[in-house]
Amino acid sequence: ASAAIKRYMELGNALNATALNAIGTRYLCLLNATQLEAIDPPSLRLASLDPSACSQETKNILYQKAKKAFSDQHRLPAYYELILPYLGGAPAADLKALSKDNVNMNVTTFVALRRDSLMLLTPSEVQGLLGMNLPELAPWQNRAPVRDWILQQKQSELDQLHIGLTGGTQEGYINLVTPKFPAPSSAPVGTVAVALQLLPALLLSVLVVSSLS
Repeated sequence: ASAAIKRYMELGNALNATALNAIGTRYLCLLNATQLEAIDPPSLRLASLDPSACSQETKNILYQKAKKAFSDQHRLPAYYELILPYLGGAPAADLKALSKDNVNMNVTTFVALRRDSLMLLTPSEVQGLLGMNLPELAPWQNRAPVRDWILQQKQSELDQLHIGLTGGTQEGYINLVTPKFPAPSSAPVGTVAVALQLLPALLLSVLVVSSLS
């Protein structure tokens, strides 16, 4: 199938709607980046494709193509249904914008979003995306990628969703990395004592030099 597609394009044929429907979801993931870039965006308006099983690169390229294909309907309620198969390649900025449109995204679609995009969403934006489906997020709270998303949120903001999500960051808490020093026993006691006495003076001299430079 990959060889046939390659030969088809070498003969100067375009990946129009007819060709895309012939390739279909079954062979869509065989297209490389160059072939995907050759797709004329309007062709996606008449094609029925599902890139959910493809690589992230394929999803990203097809999303941008689909966004252009349906740009004239961006403000219409039908836009979400048209762009839905390609949302696995949507950047965070587009998802944030979509969260204001009352799209009622289902959780299956939500967990299949680009991981880097999902991690940039706030709890209120997730609520905007899921809408009436928000309670269905709770059973996912101990599974990736929802668990990873929760760990990056403030618990106070998660509480405002009222669906029982736990594991967020508590207010006023920060993670500290404890520096590792050699064990005192690795040097003579006198040497350690002298080093500790000289440390404040050393730090002060570094600060003075830094301020003068």
